Amino acid sequence: MDMPLAQRMRPKNLLDFVGQEHLVGKDKPIRRMIENKKVSSMIFWGPPGVGKTTLGHIIANSILANFVFFSAVTSGVEDVRKVIVQAKKDKDKDEKQTVLFVDEIHRFNKAQQDGFLPFVEDGTIILIGATTENPGFRINAPLISRSQVYKLSELEDEDIEKLAKKAIKFYPKHKWAKEAILHIVKQANGDGRSAINAVELAAEIAKNVTLEVAEEAVQQKAIYYDKKGDFHYDTISAFIKSMRGSDPDAALHYLARMLKSGEDPLFIARRMVIFASEDIGNAQPTALVVATSAMQAVHMIGMPEAQLILAQAATYLAKAKKSIASTVGISKALSDIDEERLEPIPLHLRNAANKVMKSFDYGKGHVRYPWMIEKEKGEKVNQEYLPKTLMGKKYYTEDWK
Repeated sequence: MDMPLAQRMRPKNLLDFVGQEHLVGKDKPIRRMIENKKVSSMIFWGPPGVGKTTLGHIIANSILANFVFFSAVTSGVEDVRKVIVQAKKDKDKDEKQTVLFVDEIHRFNKAQQDGFLPFVEDGTIILIGATTENPGFRINAPLISRSQVYKLSELEDEDIEKLAKKAIKFYPKHKWAKEAILHIVKQANGDGRSAINAVELAAEIAKNVTLEVAEEAVQQKAIYYDKKGDFHYDTISAFIKSMRGSDPDAALHYLARMLKSGEDPLFIARRMVIFASEDIGNAQPTALVVATSAMQAVHMIGMPEAQLILAQAATYLAKAKKSIASTVGISKALSDIDEERLEPIPLHLRNAANKVMKSFDYGKGHVRYPWMIEKEKGEKVNQEYLPKTLMGKKYYTEDWK
């Protein structure tokens, strides 16, 4: 079977590497590391198809080291031991270093990650871990402290176009319509490997690659979205902040991202219920009704129709008047519970359920309907409801809007 195009295209040096200028550009950290031939262990953090594995190869080539690719998905502790043993032999025999590239390193548990530490420290291996997940959450602190973390970004369309044009050179007998290339670039969504794979598939479909052929090859834009990681939290954060900023268009954009990526629609609906109370509150009380109804409807209807319900609720909440009076009020009240002395509940507010309680003045002097007295007699009823130490305290003020 022929080697995949992405593998055949893999550059061996920085001259052919595309993207990540903040790391490999002039005087940038990885370029300096390669030029000085002083390489230490590192963690590459970034979405798929942005050059993590390729950079690992280039770094290993720059110091003439053995490059060992290791997948945390398909390999285990025993495989690690074998690599370490061989790395020691190579180092003792000809002083050749081993660059151990661990793809999806976040999939290793704590004990497995700790297993690398002594061999990183004594220089048996140079570890390059690649992860799509935030290493601050998924990589052990001791390993992080012994490594440099580099964040790789999604490729720009200009970078993707460079890769696509390099890829079509492998098919000199094919004809490539300009709009076909542009479609592949746009649909790659910052993923270089996705663009190269689309070129390869399009070339297999037809010799004359038109826009229609490119559309067939791409089928659907690949959206990277980890339901338990940064993209999950970043997207819902952007969604909430767009509604808070009264921007229904941005809210719909981030809602569409989540829906396209397979996010749980009930998770989105629950966050909107919270938002309706937290950020809209009594400025427009119907918002909570709309959000709650939307959540119930999403539960009953399910996808794909539930996206209509979510869109209606999201745009309503985005356009609604905003008030954080209730949110600020409960926050202050909770703070006082922690910090202030908790005085007994005033006697006149206590529940006088029997004669004994009444004998101790429970409920004595309480005015049940002060508004009625004020209406009938035109007299202001001054009845205190807060404990003694908090008399006159204001938690809820309409100024918070």
